[in-house]
Amino acid sequence: MWGYQFGEDKETFPKSTLVLTEEEEKKLKEPVIITDTDAKGKEVKIKRVIEEMTGARRTARKLYEYEVKWVGLNHDNNSWYSQEKLESLGWAKVIKQTDEQVEAREGLYKRPLTQSNIERHMADMGLGAEFGSHHRMSALSGGQKVKVVLAAALWNQPHIIILDEPTNYLDRESLGALAGAIREYEGGVVMITHNDQFCSELCPETWVLEGGKLDCKGDAEWMTSVMTEKVAFQAMEEMVDGAGNVIKVKKAKKTLTRKEQKARERLKKARAEQGEVLTDDTDNED
Repeated sequence: MWGYQFGEDKETFPKSTLVLTEEEEKKLKEPVIITDTDAKGKEVKIKRVIEEMTGARRTARKLYEYEVKWVGLNHDNNSWYSQEKLESLGWAKVIKQTDEQVEAREGLYKRPLTQSNIERHMADMGLGAEFGSHHRMSALSGGQKVKVVLAAALWNQPHIIILDEPTNYLDRESLGALAGAIREYEGGVVMITHNDQFCSELCPETWVLEGGKLDCKGDAEWMTSVMTEKVAFQAMEEMVDGAGNVIKVKKAKKTLTRKEQKARERLKKARAEQGEVLTDDTDNED
């Protein structure tokens, strides 16, 4: 609860790819020429300097726009700029940071940070409530600590997982459960491990670094099938709110393609010509 109280994991280190260099920081302080309207309603060109991105993001014309605050002006004068425009002004790294913050906040909405949710998440990792809520980390065994770390890494439901020596300290039963979870996981998994048996049974593609040379071993047919396969995702059926209440999640209505919409309209028209009485249920036939 401490680590994720603001949506992001407080124990993660700042990504080196998002740290601004001196040149980049200098570029962010350069003035931006904008068009404004004076008291007489006449358009004028004004130079302003962006103080910061507020962290707010919205979708406009299927593109992301971000809110910026100007130096010397209050928040009532904030402006919205497209991602392309801000990147041209040198704000690309800050945009990535904002995107991560927005996604973390959205993840908190899907699964609020309550004790019941945390205990359920820990139980999915094989760690009972008595350990997850009533023990200090120093009192846990090596295998139990690994489970806590895995639980923390998976709390924000990432789509890519990088596991560095995941088999350390885990017993045979836990290793079997981890292997089964990796097989069923629909995202991407990268493993760094010395356990060749564990890795070879799960990874169809292996990179072996030996003697200063990198050798890539893999199944070409598997790689081809992965690129063409259709991946299905299961929607959440229920969630627990901040008060611990279980709420049924309303399923989102399916968005049809143009081809599917035309086929449905033809079907409705044919049924109408045959005298069938159509109701709104026809919109949910799929």
